[in-house]
Amino acid sequence: MQGVAVSGTANAAEVAKFDALAAQWWDPRGPMAPLHAMNPLRTGWILERLGSARGLSVLDVGCGAGLASEVLARAGAQVTGLDAAPEALEAARAHAQAAGLAIDYRCGLPEDLPEDARFDAVVALEVVEHVADRAAFMASLARVLKPGGKLFMSTLNRTPRSYLFAKLGAEYLLRLLPVGTHDWRSFVTPAELGTAMRGAGLRVGDSAGMLFSPLRRQWILSRDLGVNYLMMGEAA
Repeated sequence: MQGVAVSGTANAAEVAKFDALAAQWWDPRGPMAPLHAMNPLRTGWILERLGSARGLSVLDVGCGAGLASEVLARAGAQVTGLDAAPEALEAARAHAQAAGLAIDYRCGLPEDLPEDARFDAVVALEVVEHVADRAAFMASLARVLKPGGKLFMSTLNRTPRSYLFAKLGAEYLLRLLPVGTHDWRSFVTPAELGTAMRGAGLRVGDSAGMLFSPLRRQWILSRDLGVNYLMMGEAA
């Protein structure tokens, strides 16, 4: 990996893996196609719970090339995108500039943000399963929330079904993702994520499952948290 020394909560191998995909991140038929397909559902769920995003300060942690950041910015939020992968951030900056969006992209980790950095909402989508220290990562997210602020996370449950669909199916059978994208052992159960949120001083709020419907060819919300799911935490 070039351009950044990774330590703290970041997993250097994981950062390098996603940095290598920077040039293909915005290709809806490329290796990030599943994220493109999922993005409307997960950002829609977030915006619904924010009410109005206009004028809100939002930190997008692990923003990659900016798929969620751009949706939030178009909804009126003042978005800061944070990632440890410099090549992905260059792709994010170029895409946002071409779209006329003012997004503050920064290379780094949440624990490195200034002590006085505070946001109305923090978003960390498909990130927690890739970090080196889950508890420290969650604490760093909670620290930068304003009182009453909301944390939104999406991740993969560690179940036999997620191994079958998200690991074997997506990477080896359907080739929807590059082989090695996920380590099933690092998937996070809802109970574990909720415990981590509470350990960081947050109240666990809403949650929802995300399922891919082959008939509709799109992602839909569900009460089934067995594979992909979203969870919201709230600061006191």
